[in-house]
Amino acid sequence: MGEGSHDIVSDGLGEHLTRLWRYGLVLSGDRDAAEDLVQATCVRALERADQFQAGTRLDRWLFSILNSIWKNELRSQKIRTGAGFVSAEEVLVGDGASEVETNIFARQVLTEVQALPEVQRETVFLVYAEGLTYKEAAETMDVPIGTIMSRLAAARAKLGELNKEDTPSKKRTGQRR
Repeated sequence: MGEGSHDIVSDGLGEHLTRLWRYGLVLSGDRDAAEDLVQATCVRALERADQFQAGTRLDRWLFSILNSIWKNELRSQKIRTGAGFVSAEEVLVGDGASEVETNIFARQVLTEVQALPEVQRETVFLVYAEGLTYKEAAETMDVPIGTIMSRLAAARAKLGELNKEDTPSKKRTGQRR
């Protein structure tokens, strides 16, 4: 496991950097902090490459490391959860006319997702953006699978409420009260 695992980890890190950075951004809400999390994740992954089991998914292992580092930082620095999340406008940049509508829609979705509590936002990201199964997300976040299901149900309900609030009939109803 040792020598082969180290090669797998060192060779595979590069292809996961963007996804790790996005996950770091979701957790920290800060571009610089996301970069620091990715760097710390890479260092820890290389240091502990012998713990990686060949034949398993490297991305899940790296997400777990990043998640652990973030939780440790939260504990040690007592960072307030959810503060300073990067706005969708800063993240989404499109240079083609055909991408404008897609970017507007994506910005609206990201804005609504950003309004979710941190644990729901993180769960939505892992399952819907990164494509992890409920079980993989549960292992990454070190919570029971039922917690993942509950968080996703709550997030869907919250996002559904926001969508209903934006419809013209709901706006009129809300104005009468």
